[in-house]
Amino acid sequence: MKPTNNKHVLSWMDEMIAITKPDEVVWIDGSQEQLDRLRELAVADGTMIRLNQELLPGCYLHRTHPDDVARVEDRTFICCEKEEDAGPTNHWMEPSAMYKKLYALFDGSMKGRTMYVIPYSMGVVGSPFAKYGIELTDSTYVVLNMAIMTRVGTHVLDALGEDGDFIRGLHSYGTLDNDNKYIAHFPQDNAILSINSNYGGNVLLGKKCFALRIASNLGRQEGWMAEHMLILGVENPKGEVRYVSAAFPSACGKTNLAMLIPPEGYRKDGWKAWCVGDDIAWLRVGPDGRLWAVNPEHGFFGVAPGTNAKSNFNALECTKADTIYTNVALDPSNNTVWWEGLTKEAPETLIDWNGLEWHRGDAKKAAHPNSRFTAPAKNCPCLSDQYESPNGVPISAIIFGGRRAKTAPLVYQSRDWVHGVFVGSTMASETTAAAAGAVGVVRRDPMAMLPFCGYHMADYWQHWLDMGEKIPHKPKIFHVNWFRTDDEGHFIWPGFGDNLRVLEWILARAFDEADAVETPIGYEPRPEDINIDGLDIGVDTVRDLLTVDKDLWRGEVADIKAFYAKFGDKVPHELLDQLATLEHNLS
Repeated sequence: MKPTNNKHVLSWMDEMIAITKPDEVVWIDGSQEQLDRLRELAVADGTMIRLNQELLPGCYLHRTHPDDVARVEDRTFICCEKEEDAGPTNHWMEPSAMYKKLYALFDGSMKGRTMYVIPYSMGVVGSPFAKYGIELTDSTYVVLNMAIMTRVGTHVLDALGEDGDFIRGLHSYGTLDNDNKYIAHFPQDNAILSINSNYGGNVLLGKKCFALRIASNLGRQEGWMAEHMLILGVENPKGEVRYVSAAFPSACGKTNLAMLIPPEGYRKDGWKAWCVGDDIAWLRVGPDGRLWAVNPEHGFFGVAPGTNAKSNFNALECTKADTIYTNVALDPSNNTVWWEGLTKEAPETLIDWNGLEWHRGDAKKAAHPNSRFTAPAKNCPCLSDQYESPNGVPISAIIFGGRRAKTAPLVYQSRDWVHGVFVGSTMASETTAAAAGAVGVVRRDPMAMLPFCGYHMADYWQHWLDMGEKIPHKPKIFHVNWFRTDDEGHFIWPGFGDNLRVLEWILARAFDEADAVETPIGYEPRPEDINIDGLDIGVDTVRDLLTVDKDLWRGEVADIKAFYAKFGDKVPHELLDQLATLEHNLS
């Protein structure tokens, strides 16, 4: 029996079944019994390894194919009608040509397999923010991860009703043929097709595919925003909780900030931090004229290496139950997991992420550098009590950031919304690992959305400017840089929980409770306004961290001009005016 009479769902499914030709079709109802049966099936067929259920209850290990270990941006396409609407930062193919190519690959791809039908909700089911999707997949790994990352089950079909529309997602791991791996988005059809991968970022279609690429396009049409942002609540000693959203490129401490633990002195004074989300924020104007945000996800898809009790205690705690680990090492001594950075010293013998024996001191990594954990949000010790709020939380400050050794100061505030959009559009980080090419190369990643914006990036900036017109009580916009270094290359600012010291000033500014100093690039705190009690740095060090080197910033202006040039005459004139103002301020 089909659990829905929705004609859009059933006709689309009939079409996809005719193409993929599965032996069986199973609807995912979201029940514990059904998910338990699928876990048993995944263990029996070798898809997953059951871990030590006393030490890691409900936890499993999965290994992907060695050539299928990360998102593949060169195989990710935006298939809108006109190539110019995808813009220069997206790969494009004409929709009918892509459908033809992919349906040929999907033809019979599920023969001998089961098609699982996953109804899922991004956001609290029935809430004003909620959007519904259905993913068809032949992967038990996908089903079990989607059940962690999204709200899955028959109640989603009930909310969709008999006539509701939904985001269509079709996935098959196919033959894992790298030359025919595609993740294609069709904004005009609200459809996503993914084939020949079984790695989370390419196949958990609710995540980057729906929640950012498709949703960014929906947000532009419907007047809201889908952003690659964490959401954090900061509770002060008076018991007031104030919320920020923040966007950082990878390797800039996003998850650490989302799950921040206040420094000891702050904790004693009654400060607390509450995680609403670590990766994606959907934002819309509330009835009160403020910008409200929800985390549309239901779990965390985190990078394992480097996560430990010191670097991110809360993230590590999240992984201790009902978690799926992907491409980490197995410790055969107790049937638990290990990755680089988990402990100071590795166990003597491990089974590496390829399933091969590994010994302490081996040159190769035991866990893949992009190994992951999929953990339920409910596991997070600092999860906000507003996490399930259907209306979200009000955002008082938006924070952009990057990794800059010398250029960007510790913190500065934009002069207004338009200037803030300019700051976000020019966000950048410097490369750190020699493996990624030359060190110190500046890579621009506007709003941390470069790989995730589902349409032309300059139109996306225009949408930000348009949203500014619609928000009566706008959040203030800031930029942070935790990564200034001394001449020996050591970080000057302690980072991690001590970043709350900067958030304290940001939130005071957001509520007009703190002073600032005007600089050529925006407003900065006075050095003495950053609380450094308990740190082994002095006010002079903070002064250095806030220095704006005009020569470096003139180089920045030249670099921004070259970056904007990629987008031709579509760059909004307001942003070009901001660039001219910056250049003038530095002269």
